[in-house]
Order: sequence, then C-alpha cells, then structure tokens
Amino acid sequence: MLVLTRRTDEAIKIGDNIEITILGIEGDQVKLGINAPKQVEIHRKEIYLSIKQENSDAANTSVNIMDQLKALKK
Repeated sequence: MLVLTRRTDEAIKIGDNIEITILGIEGDQVKLGINAPKQVEIHRKEIYLSIKQENSDAANTSVNIMDQLKALKK
C-alpha cells in the first residue's frame, strides 16, 4: 500500500485520467474530490462490496434456476 500525505487543496494523480483532490478535513473525516472519466465506476468500498455480493447472488440464482429447469425436462 502506498501511503501519501496531502493537505487541503492538494491532489494525487492515478494514471493520466484520475485525479483525487483533498477538499477538506473535518475531525476524523476527509472530503475527497475525484475527477475521472465517466466510464470509470467510483463507489465507496462498502457499496462496491454490496454490488459484488448482489451480482454473485444473482449469478448463483440463475445457475440454480437452470438446474431446476433441466431437472424438470428429465
């Protein structure tokens, strides 16, 4: 893990297309501004993990339904 120290209004670059700017620091919270191309999805980690779990559940449900349909044909 790369650890960087930045102050308010300072930024970091990720590749050529992504810039993260420190907008403010209030207590133990940091406000970030993220400039990235529209095709780059940006989520808080807990939301990303929730989406990933829902997609996995949906894929498993589809497989289970297909198995049930195959069993009905027999």
